[in-house]
Amino acid sequence: MILWTTDLPPFVLFYAAAFAALYLRGWWRSVVMLLVPVAGGIHLAGVADGTALHLSVLGFELQPYRVDALSRLFGYLFHIAAFIGIVYSLHVKDTRQQVSALLYAGSALGAVFAGDLMTLFIFWEMLTLSSVFLILARDTERSRSAAVRYLVIQILSGVLLLAGALLWYQKTGSMAFTFIGIDNVAGLLILAAFGIKCAFPLLHNWLTDSYPEATPTGTVFLSAFTTKVAVYALVRGFPGTEELIYIGAVMTCFPIFYAVIENDLRRVLAYSMINQIGFMVVGVGIGTELALNGAVAHAFNDVIFKGLLMMSMGAVLHLTGRINGSDLGGLYKSMPWTTTFCIIGAASISAFPLFSGFVSKSMVMSAALDGNHQVVWLMLLFASAGVFHHAGIKIPFFAFFYKDAGLRPGEAPPNMLIAMAISALLCILIGVFPSILYGSLPFAVDYNPYDSSHVLAQLQILFFSAAAFAWLKLSGIYPPELHSTNLDFDWTYRRFAPQLISRITLLMNTMYQGLRNAVRRRYHALLYKLEQHNGPQGLLARSWPIGSMALWVAILLASTLSLYFITG
Repeated sequence: MILWTTDLPPFVLFYAAAFAALYLRGWWRSVVMLLVPVAGGIHLAGVADGTALHLSVLGFELQPYRVDALSRLFGYLFHIAAFIGIVYSLHVKDTRQQVSALLYAGSALGAVFAGDLMTLFIFWEMLTLSSVFLILARDTERSRSAAVRYLVIQILSGVLLLAGALLWYQKTGSMAFTFIGIDNVAGLLILAAFGIKCAFPLLHNWLTDSYPEATPTGTVFLSAFTTKVAVYALVRGFPGTEELIYIGAVMTCFPIFYAVIENDLRRVLAYSMINQIGFMVVGVGIGTELALNGAVAHAFNDVIFKGLLMMSMGAVLHLTGRINGSDLGGLYKSMPWTTTFCIIGAASISAFPLFSGFVSKSMVMSAALDGNHQVVWLMLLFASAGVFHHAGIKIPFFAFFYKDAGLRPGEAPPNMLIAMAISALLCILIGVFPSILYGSLPFAVDYNPYDSSHVLAQLQILFFSAAAFAWLKLSGIYPPELHSTNLDFDWTYRRFAPQLISRITLLMNTMYQGLRNAVRRRYHALLYKLEQHNGPQGLLARSWPIGSMALWVAILLASTLSLYFITG
């Protein structure tokens, strides 16, 4: 029997609210949407660590609900993010977006409280199916194309997770979601699934492709859940996996170069998200208590300050219809509150002392030094300077200050300002009183972020980064904001690969036609008899498909035998 006080999984409330939102209208729907994350958060606070549900389904022993310190922290985070996102989107009357947002938040909660891989897979796919509508809701050709690519890549992640889960069950006889590691095929498949959602290098383009094409409110929800569920999954399944240190270090660095030259400010923030996730992945790879605490704390803070930046840019897009840095400027005159909140978000992501990013990012960097990863620490240092360039300075500078574009849209709607104010307040509170966050981390915290060496080192980085930006801008070296398309790795499968396949197909068809004509000339009489029997297309005739079917059966049989050999 499921009891409200202990055994009710948090996703149930959100799914029920999504169902209700289909039929409710006006302020009734708004009230229900606002109450769900509040009620869910209060309920979670009353659930003891160790609470779990156990089910037996088709011979599998499943644990669809498990509460411990790690899942509880992400549970609190996702309730907070859902509440802020709902407040921000109250002016939207689109049923599709509101239902999708509730299902999306509920699916994220279902994933982080899943105690087994099969339950995780179900919510992993629900994350995809619910979130894609937030991209489609913008109703443009670009958003529809991005949504299709997003859906394909995210489903691939789910297929890899399912395959890995089944192999893991074959290997261990258990579906329990605990430490997995990469010393087996199952672990590698599951890590690849997590890596896609975590935007690992070369697997990251779905994020920068789709998030900037969503609606202004949809992007706020998207930035909060999918990648953070993946970070949670890495902390749960792969702590101390050394390869993640170097994957994360690369993630912190390469997006900087794209973000600096990108004109679309929401796309700049998408690259910045990959940069921030890189710090978390490094922490997971190091695997010490300090590093894991730093990864989890930074995930918590990133949802708040990245959401704040996404909300400020969403307000700009909502009011002006523009989001390119080259088309904006001077908005501080008519949007002073949005400008202020954006600067707070920029200070937080740049890890200014007394702002939230500082108290979590420094934990990961300290853990890297403690683990003698000096090269990785230098990469993180470079990344810290770079994020101040592209997110800390570029976003507020080009949106609000650089030049007066003559835009006077007025201030953002009240609900947007309230949501931004809540996020800004959290950024400052956590920065000034880090114990608010540290007390909920998975491991006991023995760390002081405001050690003089940490503060002085970070202030030096920020000072020299600001000086470098000013010098590059005044000297004309800094890349100008231009209407352009920047090529990333997705060019290989969006442009290069289709063109290459088309040319290869054309070449093979030409060769086939040449060979066919040569054979016809030499064996005209024999081919005439075959065509009389099999049809004009030869042995694999369209009118007599038996030959083709036999060929495909042979191919499928060979593939099945090969897969059985590899996995058996």
